[in-house]
Parts: sequence; C-alpha cells; structure tokens
Amino acid sequence: MTKRQDALDYHANGRPGKIAVVPTKPLTNQRDLSLAYSPGVAEPCLEIKRDPDLAYTYTAKGNLIAVVSNGTAVLGLGNIGAIAGKPVMEGKANLFKQFADIDVFDLEVGSENPDDVIKFCQLLEPTVGGINLEDIRAPDCFYIEETLRKTLKIPVFHDDQHGTAIISGAALLNALECVRKNIAEITVVFSGAGAAAISTAEHYVRLGVKREHILMCDRDGVIYKGRTGDMDPYKARFQVETKARTIAEALVGADVFVGLSVAGAVTGEMVAKMADHPIIFALANPVPEILPEEVRAVRDDAIIATGRSDYPNQVNNVLGFPFIFRGALDVRATEINEEMKMAATRALALLAKEDVPDNISGLYGLRDVQFGPEYLIPFPFDPRVLLWVAPAVAWAAVASGAANDFIDLDDYRERLESRLGRARGVMRGLINRAVANPKRVVFPEGEEPKIIRAARICVEEGIADPILLGNREIIERKARAANIPLDGIEIDDPATSSRREEYAQHMWMLRQRKGMSLDEAGRRLYNSNYFGSCMVGRGHADALVSGVNLHYPETIRPALEVIGAHPKAGLVSSMYMLVFEKHVIFCADTTVNIDPTAEQLAQIGYAASRITRTMGVEPRIAMLSFSNFGSVRHPEAEKMARAVTLLRQRDPSLVVDGEMQADTALDPEIIGRDYPFSTLKEQANVLIFPNLSAGNIAYKLLNHLGGATAIGPILMGMARPVHVLERGADVQDIVNMAAVAVVDAQERSYPVESATRSMNGPTPTIFSRL
Repeated sequence: MTKRQDALDYHANGRPGKIAVVPTKPLTNQRDLSLAYSPGVAEPCLEIKRDPDLAYTYTAKGNLIAVVSNGTAVLGLGNIGAIAGKPVMEGKANLFKQFADIDVFDLEVGSENPDDVIKFCQLLEPTVGGINLEDIRAPDCFYIEETLRKTLKIPVFHDDQHGTAIISGAALLNALECVRKNIAEITVVFSGAGAAAISTAEHYVRLGVKREHILMCDRDGVIYKGRTGDMDPYKARFQVETKARTIAEALVGADVFVGLSVAGAVTGEMVAKMADHPIIFALANPVPEILPEEVRAVRDDAIIATGRSDYPNQVNNVLGFPFIFRGALDVRATEINEEMKMAATRALALLAKEDVPDNISGLYGLRDVQFGPEYLIPFPFDPRVLLWVAPAVAWAAVASGAANDFIDLDDYRERLESRLGRARGVMRGLINRAVANPKRVVFPEGEEPKIIRAARICVEEGIADPILLGNREIIERKARAANIPLDGIEIDDPATSSRREEYAQHMWMLRQRKGMSLDEAGRRLYNSNYFGSCMVGRGHADALVSGVNLHYPETIRPALEVIGAHPKAGLVSSMYMLVFEKHVIFCADTTVNIDPTAEQLAQIGYAASRITRTMGVEPRIAMLSFSNFGSVRHPEAEKMARAVTLLRQRDPSLVVDGEMQADTALDPEIIGRDYPFSTLKEQANVLIFPNLSAGNIAYKLLNHLGGATAIGPILMGMARPVHVLERGADVQDIVNMAAVAVVDAQERSYPVESATRSMNGPTPTIFSRL
C-alpha cells in the first residue's frame, strides 16, 4: 500500500472525514427534549434577544470559530477550489480542538471573488466567536483580512500570513541572543514574497528589524526600488535601494535568511558568503530551501530552523493559532491585533528559556534539553505552550482595549489546564522517542497483511527496523497484492533460516532440564513465536511484537520459555494504557497474574511506575480494593495495604496509597474531603488491581463503555522487550505497540546471556505448568 492510499484510507475509513459535532447536553428523555428544543429553547432565545451578549452564556458561540477558505492557495497544491480544500480545513479544525479545545465549523466558500468571501464572513458574525482565514491567495488575502478587521467585532486571523511570522519571530529573537547580534543592525533576506513572507517581514519590523535592512526576493529576483513587472502594493512596501538583483547577491554578508518559497532555492555556496554566525530559517515544506546538512557542510557556525519535525527548531504554526484564538476567545476579544501577536511571539521566546521537564523532552527522545542554538522555540507537543501563550494573548487583548472580559491570571491557568490533559501527546511522544533511536522489531506473524502494512509504516516513519518472519514467497505475494513496498524490511523464514541450528542449541540449553530434547527444540522453531523469541534472546532483534491472530497464551508462552523474567523482577506482569480524551490511565495487572501476593503487587506497581515514567508521565499509584484505608477488615484489603507499605519501602519517592476504592482513587474531592491524610492529592493515573479478574474486567469495561483507546498489553518484567497485541488489532494498534517496544528496548542494555538465566525463578501463575 502506498502513502497515497494510506492517506485516502485514513480519511475514508469509518465515519468519513476528520471531524464531527458532539452534543454537550443530555437528550435521553422527554424532559431533555423539551428543554433542548421547543418549548424550553424559547427562554434562552428571548434572553439573547434582550441582551445579545448572552449568546456567550447560552450558546457555544464563545468557543466556536469558523475556518473559512475558498481553496485558491491550498498548501503546495495551488488553486484547487473550495471543495478540494475541505480535507485541509477539517485538519485545521482537528488541530484547534486537539491543542486548545476550540470547536470549529470548516466552511468552504465557492467563489474566488474576494468580496464574496468578505460578505460571507460578515454574515457569519452572529454564529461564531472568531474567524480563521485559510489558504486564500495573495493579494486577495490581505484585502479580505483588512476589510473584515475593520467591519467585524470578532477576531479575524489569517494564519497563513501571521502564524509563520509569530513563530519564526520567537525563533529570531532567541537566535539573535545566541549569536549576540543587535536586531536593529541585522540584514534579513527573504526567499518568497507571498502572504507568509510579507506578513513575517512586517512582524520582524515591529520586532526591531529596520525595513531598509530587509531584502525580499520573488521569482523575478530582488524587490528593489524602481522595479516594475510582478508587483503589488504589499510587495512595494519592501522596495529598497540596493544593487543586488538575485538572491545570491542579496545573501552576501546577510545575517539572516528566511525561506518561504521552494526546495533548492538556496545553495551552500550562497550560504558560505553570509555574515559570521548566520541564521538560516529554511521553512519550505516538505523539502526546505536548503537542507541543514548542506548548511553544515559550509558553515559550522550557523543556527538553523526548518518546518520539519526531524530537525531541531521546527517552526510549526500549531505553536501559534490554537493558543492565540484560545486567549482571544476567553476574553471575548473584538480582534487579534498587533499587540496580541507580539505577546504570542514573546511568550514563545521566553518559554524556550525555561527548564524543559524530563517528561516533555522525553516525548521527543531527548534528555537535558536546554535553551541554545538547537532549541530556540518550544516543541509543538509541549503542553506548557497553552499555559504561556493563551494568557499572554489574553492579557495583551485586555491591555490594548480589545477585550470585553477580564481574567484572573491564576484562575485562568487552572481553567486552561482543565481543558486539555496529557493524553493527546503520550502516543505521539512515544513515536518521537522511537524515531530518535529506532530498534529492530521482529514480527513473528509476518505473513499477515496487517503486519506487513504496519511494518511499512514503521519504515516510512522511522519508528523501527522491522523483521518479518514467514515464507518469503507468501510475504512478497501478499505485499504485491496490497501494493506495499518491502524495501527496508528484513524477511527471515523459520523453516529455512541459517540461524536454525544456533537457535535450537540456545533453546535446548535453556529447556534441557524441563524435558526438552535438541530435536524437540528444532521442531519448535517452526513456530515463528519460538523463532522470534530466540532471535531476541540471541540479540539478533531488539524486541518482539506478536499476537494479532493468536490467543494470548500462544504468544506469551514461547517468550516466557525462551526469554523469561528479568532477574531483578522475578515476575512478569502486564499493563494497559487507556487513553481518554483528556487523561491517561494505566491499569495493571490485566493479563498475567491471577491472584498476586502483596509482594508481587508491590513489584507490579514498581514496574508500572518505571513504564509510565518512560512514557513521560509522572506516576500516581492507587492500590485498589473494595475498602478505603481499613474501612473493611478483610485479607484482600489488607493485602493491598501491605503492598503500599512494601512499594514505599522500595521507592520512597513514589506517590502511592491505598487500599482504596476506585472512585476514591479517581476523585480528588473524595480524597480531600474524607481522607486528607492520603499522600495521593490528585487523581491516580496508575491503578493496581487485587487480582486478574478485577484488572481484566475493568480495562475492558473502560475500553468498550468508557470510550478509552486501549494500548497493550504492555509486558513488564521480561528480560528483553516482548509485547503482545490484542487479537484482531488494527494496523495503527500494531504501529503503536511497535513504538512501545522500541522505547522499551532503548531503556535496556542487557548482554545476550541475560536471556538464559531466569527460567528457574518464579513464573506467572497463569502459566504455572511451564
């Protein structure tokens, strides 16, 4: 399957598109119906007629924006028309919701006449709290935005113009600090003279760059004073007295290059002639004007930013528009003015100088991230951006007279934190970490089409180096039928592999005192899970992922026999990560230990805490029971209380408490009101269950009835990374689990021999017959 087909399937599968309208009030009986619609709905209508501002109290207007486009300048596709641009607008709506909890109607206008777009937006004013203009060609976009800002009393913002300006402006301020240059003295060269370039140049002028120090280049070369031809009033603002006529001439001695044009617009030879410590913002996507490695080849003193996530300093508009609108909506701003844009720029620049918590840098597979040439602006998935940019924008709106409401800053930050949890970033963070240092992941079910497709995604996204086990002819035939390229994917057939003798000897040495002969070891290697387990045990793969077509015992039994538990753990257990809209809950043990002892529960809790920290989440552990802190005297409740004591002794830094009921663990109000002595002051995010029945039932109920996305089971305590898929898992589930396996492998550095030792230790009770 090609990337093209992947993209088409992503948009078409399930409910078509990427967004939906979700009701916020119940509608389950006749009373609800009479309140939601006639006759009850008349009451808020009459109140709003009396005082139109009450629309912000009784309707969704205050958290609703319109993303409006006529499709005349869509991404790199050009003028493809309104309906063809709709997938982009839906994507924009998705980002608004995911990053700032803002609701969106995407509205595609079937006209290229800018006056029609203006009239359409003016008629929308009663409906929405703001308008985001998107993918409208220049110079129409300037005229449309200017007119709407003059005629509407709600915020209007053209992200294509201002987003890059705001984000790159923050990067510019910090880059200049790194190289110790004065913004009033630098020369800036722009490649590109479209909406983004002109708006960015204007923003730089407001930041302190002198207009006469900006050289802007379009397809005809430098925009110099007296030039005729392809000109408009907006380009004319940047006509300067200069002898330079080409971008190569303009770059001689320049301090800053800003690329908002096309790949290959600049060469290393041009960059070599720039001033000392040049600042290179090559922002064309997906391929920048010049690649960072091409810059480094000629200038090791350069500071570089791109629009791509695989290089440091990604200038991504998602750092701006969701949070700018969040702040504007929350004070009911009448516009997004220059003061608000400047506040966003300076907030981003300041945030980059703050210490980066390990759980945030860990999302990107990094450690000890510090402000400097490689870290000029925050990461897109840094949840602190919401807490810095939105308040800065809101306060700027108040200070500049654009706000209708006032906010208390401390209370506002609490409201913002409650809007969005960490859930949205956890899985993306794991994938980022995997990409930073991909490992070899073996898939025993290599002939399964879903596994082949997932392996392709792992290669294309750089998550892992996949190894497929199975008959090569069958794998290649199925890949051809699905149009899936196999380059970058290793294939090994357990039936014919050159490693069979080595692996048979390895398994026989492990199991000879368990009744296994050398011949039996050889026969078992025809089972791909045994072969894959040996591959991991011998260090020929770093992790194993299996189970899409198998029952759980069929997958885990070979791994337990060949790899076994880590000697320091002595116990294998499992955990599910349940991702809700705004938070993540980890549940253990869910698939292995039937009735663990207090000592085993403490080990399960300790293992779970290590995994959650690996995922960038600080664990808050609750040992669950039907009793709250001794309210019921029963051996099972006492077992959970003892597990708390043992876990605290093992790691005093952990936040862990119990025994407690599930509602107590998940509701801080109950804790604060009834159990103020508890060390658990916030909602627990790691739930340890007293037995397998409770854990297994609970995670499945949360998955199917609670709407959580379940990722797992994540095996804990294995000597080497082995992770089991749920039977019937889809392609994205497999990719997610591969990322988990890679991150798990990154955390380990065991010698091959470590896989041979643990089979004499305790084994999980569900597999006690091994």
